[in-house]
Amino acid sequence: MKKNNGAVWALCGGIAFSFVFTYVIWLLGPRLESIELLPDQGATWYYWKLPNPTFWSQFSAWSLYTLHQVSMWWLIWYAQKQKPGYTTGLHKFNLWALGINAFFIILHLVQTHIWYDGIAQNVHVFSSQYSVILLLVFVMIIENQRRGMFFGKKAILPQEGVSFIRKYHGYYFIWALVYTFWFHPTVATEGHLFGFIYMFLLMLQGSLFFTRVHLNRWWTFLQEALVVAHGTMVAIQQANGMWPMFLFGFLAIFIVTQMHGLGFSKWTRRTMIVLYVAGVVLAYSGQVSNVVQITFIPMIDYLLVFVLTFLIFGVLKLIKKVRPSI
Repeated sequence: MKKNNGAVWALCGGIAFSFVFTYVIWLLGPRLESIELLPDQGATWYYWKLPNPTFWSQFSAWSLYTLHQVSMWWLIWYAQKQKPGYTTGLHKFNLWALGINAFFIILHLVQTHIWYDGIAQNVHVFSSQYSVILLLVFVMIIENQRRGMFFGKKAILPQEGVSFIRKYHGYYFIWALVYTFWFHPTVATEGHLFGFIYMFLLMLQGSLFFTRVHLNRWWTFLQEALVVAHGTMVAIQQANGMWPMFLFGFLAIFIVTQMHGLGFSKWTRRTMIVLYVAGVVLAYSGQVSNVVQITFIPMIDYLLVFVLTFLIFGVLKLIKKVRPSI
């Protein structure tokens, strides 16, 4: 019997769509350059929003975002209700998810070129960044059982909290992705373009739930690794000299956690550690006092791993104590 490789073909098609559509955003980018924006007001200011938003610019962004969000949440609920097994093919809800995401991606481009604004006009600039950071932290929690947390050793986390995250992570993941996507207008700066490719690939991963591709360790690692390039690129564009903190901060998580789930030999892992240390020495030569910066991102992420898991565990225990029948 011929094996159904529908999920692999969907993955390849989705990757092609991600790059082609990002190219389309770039091609149409000059159409938006005539729009006058307010001067940049610092790190807490989002530059790409209209100085005088209209009812339709706000209504179009929020209504389409809401439809996109609710549609994907409903699909996740429907899929979990079916209790399907993991397959190399595609379930019907995978086809719907791929179609819905592609449809709203196209709609957002159209919406930008008519009304410009995303939902950034009404929410804090850091909200989209932190939503994706938390997504990556949840991935670390979920993957703890397979690859460990610290140099291949598993972190001791409450199982009830981990199980809850594993079961319901899709709802948070798709919220973080759809929210971040609609936060930005589809402008064609280098940072936005790379960010859109990243969002499209993450949406693709989110569309292939309950397939074997969704669990592929190299594909899932790519989703984590792209934040290194994106975070470093944005930091370089800001020209504040902080790019080494992002580059080596995210790479520290790769060295401590992520590379231990990829099947590398002991010598390969040791070589990567040596190269990492050499890179840090080279980047911070002449500014040794600033090398502590590379610990900020991993310290926050690892702290969040424990805080979030134990917080969810505590809430679940409290709910069971108050309502034992649940």
